Amino acid sequence: MTNDLTPLQIFLADDDEDDRIFFREAIEDLKMKNKLTLFNDGKDLMDYLLDPDASLPDILFLDLNMPYKNGLDCLKEIRADDRFKDVSIAIYSTSSSEEDIENTFIEGANIYIKKPNDFSELKKVIKGVFHMNWQFHVSGLNKETFFFSI
Repeated sequence: MTNDLTPLQIFLADDDEDDRIFFREAIEDLKMKNKLTLFNDGKDLMDYLLDPDASLPDILFLDLNMPYKNGLDCLKEIRADDRFKDVSIAIYSTSSSEEDIENTFIEGANIYIKKPNDFSELKKVIKGVFHMNWQFHVSGLNKETFFFSI
């Protein structure tokens, strides 16, 4: 992703304001060197990403169920554009439906995370995501490692 001196570029697209606040507080609590950018929905995210001057995230946490443009539509658009080939995408959703997991796996997400309800669990999940071997997750992707849980 980045070296130790460069802040990790983290994007979160989630239409639920409480979930965005919860996520931001968890990131702050972990005291990781990062730059967090929040988007209210998939349309805002894609409007930003499609700007040729936009800085790209190292990792994008993408909610599935959003108005205007849902997470699956965003995922398809992102994976269809070669500019984003190095962006790691974590689906971050309340859904644990097999169909959602299967669809996002097929469309090129790197990992699927069911949103935890508990703050300490959320911190564990975020910390786990940032300490995983992303090269393995990008190149050796398989369904057994796709659904992430702590």
